[in-house]
Amino acid sequence: MAFAPATRGAWARHQPAPVVPESLSELRGPTAGRVTLPMHIQWSGHRDYDLTDDQDVIWLYSRTIREASSLADLHAVLDGATLVRLWPQLRLPAAHVTAWQAAFPQLRPAP
Repeated sequence: MAFAPATRGAWARHQPAPVVPESLSELRGPTAGRVTLPMHIQWSGHRDYDLTDDQDVIWLYSRTIREASSLADLHAVLDGATLVRLWPQLRLPAAHVTAWQAAFPQLRPAP
């Protein structure tokens, strides 16, 4: 029996609900060195990220926002200024983009 690939809709249905902080200023995560994500956020593969490499940070922030189950998950990793700078490059489900942009207008694309 052949299996069809999962559709984007099927993938989105299995994403955790977005966790959004009250303020970007409360996000004071590390901005230098390396970060290793906990297993409940990154359960397989590459878990260690270099904060001097923007591509690593894009993947780190994308994964953290997609998989966070609490504000503590966000606080441990995200820095507000870095998030604003890299926001347009993050790889996020539509529900997460919508939730974060509703809370923080500065993340919305310029008109």
